[in-house]
This record gives sequence, C-alpha cells and structure tokens, in this order.
Amino acid sequence: STYTLNLLPKIKLEVVVPDSRVDEVVSAIIEAAQTGEIGDGKIFIADVEEVVRIRTGERGEAAL
Repeated sequence: STYTLNLLPKIKLEVVVPDSRVDEVVSAIIEAAQTGEIGDGKIFIADVEEVVRIRTGERGEAAL
C-alpha cells in the first residue's frame, strides 16, 4: 500500500530567563507565533537548577 506523510517543518527554540520575566517572554512568543492553525507549537516551562558562565565563573541570574 502507498501512503503520504504531510509533516510540518519544526524548529526548537530554547530560552532561559529569570523567573520574573517568564510571563513576559511567553506572551511575546505567543504573540509572534500564534496563527490558530495546527502546528503553532507548544511552550514547555521548566526550572533550571543552576547556570554557570564558563568565561567568568558567574553563577545564577548574574550568569544570564
């Protein structure tokens, strides 16, 4: 049998922001990406335990 797949192209965007800016960033992504059609995507929000800037050794929000 023969079948056809019509897959939509995908991109993955990873953004790390301070907790205080999560709502602002989510709103900006939705405003820019929402078409109302299948394939608009999903936003996953997860905690990042720690961040370290390798060059300076800064940690936490200072490293962002």
